[in-house]
This record gives sequence, structure tokens and C-alpha cells, in this order.
Amino acid sequence: MAMMDVWRPRRGMPSRMTAGSNPFAELARMQRDVEDMVERFFGGEIGSTGAGSMTFSPPIDIVDKNGEIVVRADLPGMEQKDIQIEVQDGSLTIRGERKEERKETNDNYRWSERWEGQFMRTISLPAGIDPAKIQAQFKNGVLEVHMPKKQEAAPKKIEVKGG
Repeated sequence: MAMMDVWRPRRGMPSRMTAGSNPFAELARMQRDVEDMVERFFGGEIGSTGAGSMTFSPPIDIVDKNGEIVVRADLPGMEQKDIQIEVQDGSLTIRGERKEERKETNDNYRWSERWEGQFMRTISLPAGIDPAKIQAQFKNGVLEVHMPKKQEAAPKKIEVKGG
């Protein structure tokens, strides 16, 4: 497939930005163009996992404080039983599934941005983390994973003797 078969400019598309045009609108248009190109090239939507569901990657914060690394993930609408955490090969993996419980009662939806489906987020563990002491807490839709750092041994001075 030739590149020109994948990317086709839209009719009426301006060849360049004009004075007074909105740069954010131009960026949004460029994003739509890239998404259209990927859809035509790969035959599906970006992030599509089939059956109309979209993938989700929860936003996270990673904070280094008080002798530990804390990972916070926003998981609104989820329950503790739907979240799994694994440590393997130097990586922390958070995965889960959110099932939407929507009853179709002719609500006349015009737009829905709520997500449902599975997600997975993997974070490389920094050196010096003690995997045996990792703990997690889930409260009010926020997952906190506490990863204590190993106690670093004080440097040992070695006496040099003459020979």
C-alpha cells in the first residue's frame, strides 16, 4: 500500500495556517488526520480492542518520599476486587477491569466518554526497592502502592596496610 493511499487530505483543508487562526484547532485537526491515517492503514481505531471498547491507561503519579516510592493511580468507579498488582522481573504491573452496568432504557444518549473494559499499567521498579515489602491500599477510587527502599549500608572504610 502506498503512503498516498493511506493519507488523503480532506476537501477544503487549508494548505497552511492563516493569521488569526486558532493553533489548537489546527492541532486537533492534525490529530484527527493522524487517527484517520492509522485507521485506514491498520483497519481499526486507535486504542480499539474490538467490540467497540477502548483501552484505558489510568493516570498515575510516582512520588519519592520518606524512604519509599509511592505510586498513585486514579481508578474511579472501580472496586478493590477488580484490581490486581504483580511484581515480576523488576516491574510493577497494575491491572484491572471495570464493567459498566448501564441498563438501556431509552436514555437517548448523545455522548458517552465513560470507559469500560480492561487496563494494564506497567512501571519499571527503580534500583533499591524491596519487593517483599510492597503494600497497596485502595480508597475512594485512588490506588496507592507503597514501595519501601532497602536500607543502604553505610560505606565501609578499608584500611590500607603497607607491605
